[in-house]
Amino acid sequence: MTKFLPLISQLGTRHGSRSFRTCELKCANQCDHAQPNTSGNEHIQSVVRTAFTRRKALKVGAAGAAAAGIATLASNIPATADQQVYGGFPRGNGDFPGFEGGHGKLTHAVVPPNRKDAIVVPRGYEQGVIIAWGDPVEYGAPRFDVNRQSAAAQAQQFGYNNDYTMIVPLRDERKSLLVCNHEYTDEYLMFPTGKYDLATQAKISLAAHGMSVVQIERVGRTGQWRRDKHLSRYNRRITATTKFEVTGPAAADPRVGKVAYGTFGNCAGGVTPWGTILSGEENFNGYFDVSGTVPAEYVDSFKRYGVPTTVTKSARQWSLVDPRWDLSKTPTEAFRAGWIVEVDPYDPKSTPKKRTMLGRMKHEGATITITADGRIAAYLGDDERGEYVYKFVSTGKYDPDNRKNNFGLLDEGTLYVAKFTGDGTADGLFDGTGQWIPLTTDKKSFIDGMSVADVLINVRSAADKVSATRMDRPEDIERNPVTGRIYAAMTNNSDRGGKFAVDEANPLAKSFVREKLDGPLIEKAGNRNGYILELTEEGDDAAKTGFNWTLFLVCGDPTSQETYFGGYDKSKVSPISCPDNVSFDGSGNLWISTDGNVLGSNDGIFTVPVAGPNRGQVKQFLSVPFAAEACGPLISEDDKTVFVAVQHPGETDDATFEKPTSTWPHTDKFPRPAIACVWRRDGGRVGS
Repeated sequence: MTKFLPLISQLGTRHGSRSFRTCELKCANQCDHAQPNTSGNEHIQSVVRTAFTRRKALKVGAAGAAAAGIATLASNIPATADQQVYGGFPRGNGDFPGFEGGHGKLTHAVVPPNRKDAIVVPRGYEQGVIIAWGDPVEYGAPRFDVNRQSAAAQAQQFGYNNDYTMIVPLRDERKSLLVCNHEYTDEYLMFPTGKYDLATQAKISLAAHGMSVVQIERVGRTGQWRRDKHLSRYNRRITATTKFEVTGPAAADPRVGKVAYGTFGNCAGGVTPWGTILSGEENFNGYFDVSGTVPAEYVDSFKRYGVPTTVTKSARQWSLVDPRWDLSKTPTEAFRAGWIVEVDPYDPKSTPKKRTMLGRMKHEGATITITADGRIAAYLGDDERGEYVYKFVSTGKYDPDNRKNNFGLLDEGTLYVAKFTGDGTADGLFDGTGQWIPLTTDKKSFIDGMSVADVLINVRSAADKVSATRMDRPEDIERNPVTGRIYAAMTNNSDRGGKFAVDEANPLAKSFVREKLDGPLIEKAGNRNGYILELTEEGDDAAKTGFNWTLFLVCGDPTSQETYFGGYDKSKVSPISCPDNVSFDGSGNLWISTDGNVLGSNDGIFTVPVAGPNRGQVKQFLSVPFAAEACGPLISEDDKTVFVAVQHPGETDDATFEKPTSTWPHTDKFPRPAIACVWRRDGGRVGS
């Protein structure tokens, strides 16, 4: 039999701690290609630079700028010799009316940077796997046997590379439904070499993508959860071949249509107040083959999304088993991907939806809040260098007393894109104001020459035309349920300061990396470690179009000048690199997962208070196994459990099924991506 074709010609790491293989399989090496955004719109880095110039004119001076940490952020002015360890940033007061903190003080022990092939947790905590790739999900699923896999079996089993994870309650408080995404597959680690031919691998891979709904149960009164061995009627697998209904204005357009098949490349997501799960289709561009030509009228659109336009074979070659993956044969298939998906976990017979009103992009996720007048707002990040931050506000209001009345809320409303401006004051902070610019409603486009469907299908091009602010890979964007402030993770951008100018909301012309855990810090061009923005909307109302922003964290090694931790003493924080997803505990503390750590250690989950005297004190809570990405995180409603999705353990370029570089969770001789939970031995609240 023909084995899976080799894809990787180099060894090592490509971007951050990601291997060449991870970059190929996860996002088709998007960072190695020319950026799709050629609009020339202002980048967040130039906003910073503008603010610095104004402050200099206000006699902040070179020494003051260096003391404020601006030297490597924007202007590269040499730092003063007596610069303080914490960089000299004024401390943010972090005051919020009515915010007490209470039991939310973060007292957990710090997990040190490491390269262990295990989940490492603080003293006094335990961890355990809930469900792993191949475990049964639907009734009748066969026992997992890596040597006897089939597409039919995988379609009933837990999928590969779990990402976004959410828990929704059942009437029995001891049980819940776990819902998660399966972002992508690694055929090198999934299949014994030469065991399956390419067509069989493709069919199994299609079934390993998508989403899972699984009933779980609490272990006693502890914070531990496990898979319910009695397969529930709610359990469900959604794959890359499942039938979807397409809703919203773009469904009427012949490029999209009212029916689509499958979801894939699913990264982060969100949960609605009515209990449905939202999932973001992200790196969809890397799944298509081109055997000949594509229609000329689609070329510009394809290029704006990184979709191939010339003869090419993707990593998985799904077109071997279905022509819809060949854009020369089915070019409109590319327009049926890149949407927000909505799934009802309580109704396994329901048809999942693709909600076109939320725009087509490389969705990191969609997180929901309720506006002051009872409508729904969703925050959206387009995860690629130089792309934008979006928000959707519904026309209709949320009805807490009639669940079905809410099912169409995401089909009617207004889609906005963000523009950031530096405030230019001499306050010593990287901050400013911003505006949500309307792109379209479900009935009227605000972009000349583009219909409503045009805007939604090619939302990147629409945002280009209103001079939105280009960002550094906008990932998770979530609203703090306690303070009302919004936190947006910008993972990194190695081209910062080169192809992308420096501005106030996208800082860092240079940053430091560490090639080995015990190696020296090495200066590199660009924003390698990422940062987190903090936004406050007018009146804390998500329906408003104005906001203020500040730079909350500039990630990296605390001893490096460019880093900033909310004004907290940098000698008392954990190193953190490449923030990806964020979550909150019941006290409003921020929890951050990382992806692509460039400081020589494994990725992990970190905690940080957003208010009070410890605002900005980043502490590592856990680390994930070798070469894995920390997905999630999710804190249970009672604050007794941390859920973490461990994605691509052991995904290094030299790893094969027979010679893996990780065997986590150590149930087999090969790695199995899995969902795990962490809890306190004494049953107390996590983190505190």
